[in-house]
Amino acid sequence: MAVHVLANGTSTPLERLVDDYLSNCAARGLAPRTVDKDYGYALNSVFLPWCLTNEITQLSQLDGRCVDRFTASLHTHRKQNGEPLSKYSVHTYIRPVRQLLSWAKSVGEEVRATPQLPRRSKPLRDALTREEIDRMEKALLSERDKLIVRTLADCGLRLDELRRLGPTDIVRTGRYAYLRVLGKRSRVRDVPVMPQLLRRLERLADNHPEGRTVDRLFLSRRRGRCELLEPLTDSGIYKVVVEAATLARIHKRVYPHLLRHSWMTEMLRNGMSPIQLSIIAGASPDVIAACYTHLTKDDAYSAMLRVLSGSSGDRS
Repeated sequence: MAVHVLANGTSTPLERLVDDYLSNCAARGLAPRTVDKDYGYALNSVFLPWCLTNEITQLSQLDGRCVDRFTASLHTHRKQNGEPLSKYSVHTYIRPVRQLLSWAKSVGEEVRATPQLPRRSKPLRDALTREEIDRMEKALLSERDKLIVRTLADCGLRLDELRRLGPTDIVRTGRYAYLRVLGKRSRVRDVPVMPQLLRRLERLADNHPEGRTVDRLFLSRRRGRCELLEPLTDSGIYKVVVEAATLARIHKRVYPHLLRHSWMTEMLRNGMSPIQLSIIAGASPDVIAACYTHLTKDDAYSAMLRVLSGSSGDRS
């Protein structure tokens, strides 16, 4: 974390408040990436430098006019290429400040104002069709790489959830099988896996060579400095997905989370309850409602027709 200091070498009270808040986020189990790169960058590299430039060192100085000036400075800020910050970027920088002030109020600090979030239109994301996903898998030569695409696409895992999978996370219980996934905030959930994919994942686990550094399902092909196989990294998984889309000649921006997004879209279109989906995907119903407004009236009509035709029978 960046430390902002006064001329006498001491940190400001506002900087210490930010540091306490980020420590609280870490203690609550938020992902290190969220704490350091998202909240930490917005607070330490955007908000606090602005405060110091404007000689704001105390929470009590952040009144309504002050936070409005901070928000206005983001709207008028120009990037190195001369373009203004997008509303999405402004939103990304302001939201952690609002959360900081909300936390400060909850622990007994006097908070005089909070910045307003700019309105932003939700970008529409393309969803991959099942045919496009099949093409991506077929375009790859390695079974490991094929399984990366197929597991992301058929189980809706996040990138880091896939990376952390180990052979012991393939769980059979009677007729059913699951992937035991460590999700956000260290929450464990069981994600159903289809029999064909299950057998392929078990073969991958059984065929692992000796000399692994950790018990991970997806390993790098290169050995580390001790001649041991290293776990596949986030960037390694990202490259596999991008390569699959390129080889399959898919003219969309494809990345690992798009496979999860496409899976959730497919589940909703085929009538899965948003409550069931939230449990399997490890996402709140509110997030699902906010992110899947791209489903059309035809999707809603088809889902309703399936329910009514299946439950009411022939009433003619």
